[in-house]
Amino acid sequence: MTGTQRTEESASRDSLWPRLPLEAWEETNETLHMWAQIIGKIRLKLAPMVNHWWQVPLYVTTRGLSTSPIPYGSRVFQIDFDFFTNDMHILTDMGEDRPIALRPRSVADFYRATMDTLKSLGIEVSIWTTPVEVEERIPFELDTKHVNYNHRYVRSCWRVLSQVDRVMKQFRSGFIGKVSPVNFFWGSFDLAVTRFSGRRAPVHGPVPNIAHFVVAEAYSHEVSSCGFWPGAGLGMPAFYAYAYPEPEGFDRYPVQPEEAYYHPDLREFILPYDAVRTAESPDETLLSFFESTYEAAANLGKWDRASLERSRTGK
Repeated sequence: MTGTQRTEESASRDSLWPRLPLEAWEETNETLHMWAQIIGKIRLKLAPMVNHWWQVPLYVTTRGLSTSPIPYGSRVFQIDFDFFTNDMHILTDMGEDRPIALRPRSVADFYRATMDTLKSLGIEVSIWTTPVEVEERIPFELDTKHVNYNHRYVRSCWRVLSQVDRVMKQFRSGFIGKVSPVNFFWGSFDLAVTRFSGRRAPVHGPVPNIAHFVVAEAYSHEVSSCGFWPGAGLGMPAFYAYAYPEPEGFDRYPVQPEEAYYHPDLREFILPYDAVRTAESPDETLLSFFESTYEAAANLGKWDRASLERSRTGK
């Protein structure tokens, strides 16, 4: 391979798996997190309950993130973040499309704009305005601290999410047991997919800054879960994988790739995003992490793998 070819290959990879240094966009990340919580709580208030809270996440789209359709009486509406036009769109089944600008603005201003726009469409909804799963819990209507919005890094974050979403769906296809959709959880601000053994789990213990009944429902059954954080908690974007309940020896199980490690405080395997981004084959590197950490949970937890799995290429 010539030097020019290597440069072109690197540029192509950077466009698909861009750099995402947390220190460069941490304040934007925090603002976007709060905006996503506002929209997620609207869906939570109106959508009918689904096991493990699967009615509340957002989903990756070709332009950003979406609630998917939300029922409102006999009507339906949807809220979409568009990171190309830097607008959030509230769309209704009557053909209405009301944009709200994504720009440097406080969480309080964004909250008011969202609620006022919904009201103008005849949608009256009241949400609990205290953020969840974060240490600093400023009510949305009072939050004038989080104001940053760097559209270039937001789009880079979305680009990474779109790639991870694609690989997670490939990983998901190899499991015929109960498995979650690929969900973007606005509380923890991460993308995740979860496989289930089919057995009930012990009641999960308390988790900071989130109601215990929420955690108990989320982990009512044995799971092997993997996901991606854009940065919160570790000071860097990273992939994670864990099992609940964690089987004996999970922390010592040999997983791939070699850059992956077990974090004793989080009780999760961690793989830095940069290890995937710079790999010769990011897809295969990431799949090796998902597969090997799942094997750790399934083998040590004595899952009925013969009944739960198939080839990812199987029909």
